[in-house]
Amino acid sequence: MASGVRVNEDVIKVFNEMKVRKSSTLEEIKKRKKGVLFVLSDNKKEIIVEKNKEILVGDDVADPYATFVKLLPLNDCRYALYDATYETRESKKEDLVFIFWAPEGASLKSKMIYASSKDSIKKRLTGIKHEWQVNGLDEIQDRRTLAEKLGGNSVISLEEIAL
Repeated sequence: MASGVRVNEDVIKVFNEMKVRKSSTLEEIKKRKKGVLFVLSDNKKEIIVEKNKEILVGDDVADPYATFVKLLPLNDCRYALYDATYETRESKKEDLVFIFWAPEGASLKSKMIYASSKDSIKKRLTGIKHEWQVNGLDEIQDRRTLAEKLGGNSVISLEEIAL
């Protein structure tokens, strides 16, 4: 814990809910989180779930990935989890992606504290297969970049949109 920043238990709870897909009824599935942002608390001592910065599986949006990208601030850093649904030539898959958002418009101070706190949150989110550091809107809007992280050239669609 280089920065001394703690991870709030709500972050772990959200992660575990996203990781374990035990939803059985359609209503439960619709309430599952598709994407969520985490932010440093005002006093910069804790990583917390950012209020009203999530999308649910049941949200009525045409493109959940594009909606998720719009949640990201252009002038500050964030951590995020995104539950990517994608298809390879062999099968359909779902994987959680841990995203470290550090846009060019963020202050140097913000980039430094988020970078030094990243290990704190990563250690608590056990079992993450995909990690992605993103430094600009162009990079995150291009879903092929995410597809490469998920499965290289074998990914043929992301969120039911062909690549």
